[in-house]
Formats: sequence, C-alpha cells, structure tokens
Amino acid sequence: MSSSNPWDSVQPTAAAFVLAKNVACGLVTQENMETIRKDLSCFTHLSKVEKVGTLQAEMEEKTLELDLLWLQQEVADIAHPYYLEKKLQILQEMNSHLESVLKEKRTLRQRLMKPLCQESLAIEASFHRYVAELLKMTVTFIGKLDSYLETIKTIPEMAHTMKEMDTAVAKMTCLVIETEELVKHVQKWRDQHQQIKNRSFINLL
Repeated sequence: MSSSNPWDSVQPTAAAFVLAKNVACGLVTQENMETIRKDLSCFTHLSKVEKVGTLQAEMEEKTLELDLLWLQQEVADIAHPYYLEKKLQILQEMNSHLESVLKEKRTLRQRLMKPLCQESLAIEASFHRYVAELLKMTVTFIGKLDSYLETIKTIPEMAHTMKEMDTAVAKMTCLVIETEELVKHVQKWRDQHQQIKNRSFINLL
C-alpha cells in the first residue's frame, strides 16, 4: 500500500493540514518544505495514525449496525405486522366483550343477587346417565352421613379406644388359658370317674 502524499491538494490528510498550518503561522517556509520533501517518514506515520483512526471508526459503525440487526431480529416476532394484527384482534374481542358486559351490567347484577336454589340447570343429554349415577351416589352418601360424622368424632378418642381394646384382648387371653385348664381338669375327672365305674362293674361280676 503506497503512503499518502502530504502535499496532495485533492485529498488533504492530517500531515498536509499540519504543514499548511505551520506555513500559515510562519514556522516554516515553502522552500524548507521543498527541501525536506523527500524525507516523509514522519508524515507516513501521521498517515498511518489517520488510517487507524478511520478503521476504528468504521469498526465501531459496523458494530453498531450489527447490534441493531441483532435487536431487530430479537423483536421481529413482537414488531411483525402479523403478530401485531393478532394482538389487535384479541384486544378488539376483549373490548367487545367488555362493552357487552357493561351493557348488561344491570341484568348481571340482578342475576348475581338472585339465589340459585329451586332452579333447574340445563344438562346435555349425553350427560344424563352420569347425572343419574351421581344422584344415586349423593343419596347413599347423605344416608351414611350421620355414621361418617360419628366416626369422625371418635377419631380423637381412637388412642383411648385402642388401649381399652388391648386390655380386653389381654383379659380374653387369660380367660382362654383358664378355660383350657378347666377343660383339662374336667377331662381328667371324667377319665377318673370312668375308671372307677369300670372297676365297680368288674367287682360286681
């Protein structure tokens, strides 16, 4: 890449601007400029600095454009006309519904204040069978409701009841043991009585 000429009047550079300012201030003359024209190392450095600054500005501009593109991509679904039309349609439907509610405000208020008892509800024919089964279950539940409530009331006394049941089982176990011993004694007495009876019969013969 060829270096820029600082004396190029068509495309002035930073070096040309500095030289022109120095000539205008009288620091250097045109003859001096012509003398040092061949030594352009400092001006080449200034030109490179200017190019680096230009490239950095271009990079920042491209970075900003890229950020804008990413932002447009992220909000594309929100700002897209199709989605905006959908949202507008939903808002219009909600607005229509609210308008109808406001028009029927008095009727709705009276309907909400009116009790729902002694009224029949419309049920589709396909659900009549389930309603009949539900009514049977409801009648059965109501019939057993008292027993259910009594059972629920006895739940806090369940621990005491279990203790009483354990005591009763222990007593029954003792009675069973005593009964078994009594049966053994009775059986033994029967055997002895039978032996005595047999001996008496033999002696009579």
